[in-house]
Amino acid sequence: MFDLPAPIFAVEQAQGAALMQIGPATIPMRPSDLPIPRRRSPEQQREVEREAGLERPDLPEQDRLADCLAKAQTNPDAALVEAQTWLGESRDTGQQVRANQCLGMVRSGMGDFEGALEAFAQAVAGVPKLQEVAAVPLMAMAGNAALAGGKADAALGWFDQALAVKDYSDTQALGAIQIDRSRALVALARNAEADAALVEAHRLAPEDGEGWLLSATLARRMDDLPRAQRDIEMAAKYAPRDPLVGIEAGVIAVLSGRDDAARKSWESVVAMDKDGEAGKVAKSYLEQLGPAPTSSASATTEKPAP
Repeated sequence: MFDLPAPIFAVEQAQGAALMQIGPATIPMRPSDLPIPRRRSPEQQREVEREAGLERPDLPEQDRLADCLAKAQTNPDAALVEAQTWLGESRDTGQQVRANQCLGMVRSGMGDFEGALEAFAQAVAGVPKLQEVAAVPLMAMAGNAALAGGKADAALGWFDQALAVKDYSDTQALGAIQIDRSRALVALARNAEADAALVEAHRLAPEDGEGWLLSATLARRMDDLPRAQRDIEMAAKYAPRDPLVGIEAGVIAVLSGRDDAARKSWESVVAMDKDGEAGKVAKSYLEQLGPAPTSSASATTEKPAP
């Protein structure tokens, strides 16, 4: 058996535990990206707020939010000051919600997940109960901040709160929340529930490659290699350029006794991410696997005994 570590399953670093790994980890486990990757864009969130009646057209807070978030990309320290100043001078609830949203996202980017969670929680609290559909993305952000900060129980509470909001109809976003919820459940060693969350994620967002990758990883860790293979094929279909899909595909292949397929998967990862973290991991796996058998060696091996 090769000494192959398990690929990333987002929250393992935050939890400080290697969940069902194969050997020691050679790639640092990372928390979920914040804000939620591939989730609602600022324009989509603005539309949700407009429909919920939260937006005040006569106030410039939406442009200020966009400016604050743009500043966070180039000068996080300045964006932090901007968000705190905005929050301190705001007297309008809508502005306070958006100021806290920016503050939470800036703090997330700076690795201050505790501070980010506090800001997102304040943003959620500022949304009127009758308009809470507009707060669902903020609840999801709060959950991700808690998860990244190692608070899986709190994260699960936020994700469940988001999923319980009635009349929220963005199925893609709901699927993404179920994916994040599965991460929290894995961190809590509640694998069967995590599996159920991923099944629901597939129903809501069947073309989300990340969800298929995570369900393949979970199935492999639960020793269900046939299902892991089916799910990783779905992940490759919807996220063919994701190097983590290639890493997991190779792990599943080698555990299934298909060394050639594993070698091809990891070689493809090295080709697409040579200098990246995933590429380095794939290279280390290839070194453990060793070179492919030569044709003469294969012929000798396959020659029937007299």
